[in-house]
Amino acid sequence: MAHDDPADDGPADGGPAGGGTAGRKGARAESFGLVVESSAPASAVFALLADGGGWAAWAGPLVPRSRWYRTGNPAPGGVGAIRELGLRPVLSREEILEYVPPRRIVYTIVSGIPVDGYRGTVELDPLPGGGTRITWRSSFVPTHRGTGPALRLLGVTIVRSIARHLARAALTHVPTPAPGTSLES
Repeated sequence: MAHDDPADDGPADGGPAGGGTAGRKGARAESFGLVVESSAPASAVFALLADGGGWAAWAGPLVPRSRWYRTGNPAPGGVGAIRELGLRPVLSREEILEYVPPRRIVYTIVSGIPVDGYRGTVELDPLPGGGTRITWRSSFVPTHRGTGPALRLLGVTIVRSIARHLARAALTHVPTPAPGTSLES
């Protein structure tokens, strides 16, 4: 099950969708949020999400290649790690800012997409009776004025696809504990 989270329709500053703070060259801040549910435990979802080198195996056609560009603390995917996703000319690098197994990963896009200040937050919350609620929120300022709505639509489409693939793949994934976590969720 996936749906856009109406609480996250506006930009990070709480203004209307597509509005909010002005960024570089007068571009307006954009944000989106969505929720996907999985029957898998948070530990299985987190294990896949935290394995930047393994995304190509489960993330679908939008991520044909994935690898670690730089490892973090704890290795490989903790704070400071940079995952590289895609193929040239569509190749992005994303740095891990927060790593809280098995509940939360926060990242920023450091290259490959024409945005400034991108911040993605993925929260994993246990559901009553089992399973995991995956809440994915993103905010950014387009590098070029007027491109915000198109980049927001593209971002929602990509993240929704990846989140749905993540929810399904976690059902068959046997997690190995991420550094600093246990398999209990």
